[in-house]
Amino acid sequence: MATLRFHLIAEAEARQIPEGATVELEPGGHVTPLARDTLAARRITVVPAGTTDAAIPDDLAPACPVTRVAIAGDHTSLPLKTALVRHLRSQGVAVDDLGSDSTDPVDYPDLAIRVGRAVARREVDGGIVIDGSGLGSAMAANKVRGVRAAMCSTPTLARYAREHIGANVLTLGATLLTPDDAIAIVDVWRTTAMREPRYLRRLLKVQRAEEGR
Repeated sequence: MATLRFHLIAEAEARQIPEGATVELEPGGHVTPLARDTLAARRITVVPAGTTDAAIPDDLAPACPVTRVAIAGDHTSLPLKTALVRHLRSQGVAVDDLGSDSTDPVDYPDLAIRVGRAVARREVDGGIVIDGSGLGSAMAANKVRGVRAAMCSTPTLARYAREHIGANVLTLGATLLTPDDAIAIVDVWRTTAMREPRYLRRLLKVQRAEEGR
């Protein structure tokens, strides 16, 4: 489908664009302030005219901002997970808490795969998984087709994970982060968009490799 192109995007136009779409803005074009708010709420990306690639699927980039999230963590995760669930809900994010709610030992692959499947089925915009280091959960979640999980220990890595590689699952290390650290990382991750054509082209190659092409 051809990418929609605009010279002016006002509130009326912003409401007619399909949710989650990418549209082009012509040189010298303008987006009104009210339209910007509507575009952000509808997860619509605006790029300069001529920068889109017809070979790149409209839904390749992860949804931004993440307004529906699945979260899970093992027995080490409770302080971080509790703080994150409270914070996200206070920001108006719909949170699906998939466990664990106990300090009894559980296996991180079960939780990571549970979150990964929710993301792959598009039941949520993104997922967060917590274990001791975050590494095991990233490895397990990435076994689910369509999942791109990245372990991030700083807000900078969270920005790269989204902007450069389109991570739709974030994993965190409970032994490495304070609740405040985790909140800062999650806030950057869920609000950073993937827009640049060069990054999208690289992500398309990753997707094709996953599909065996």
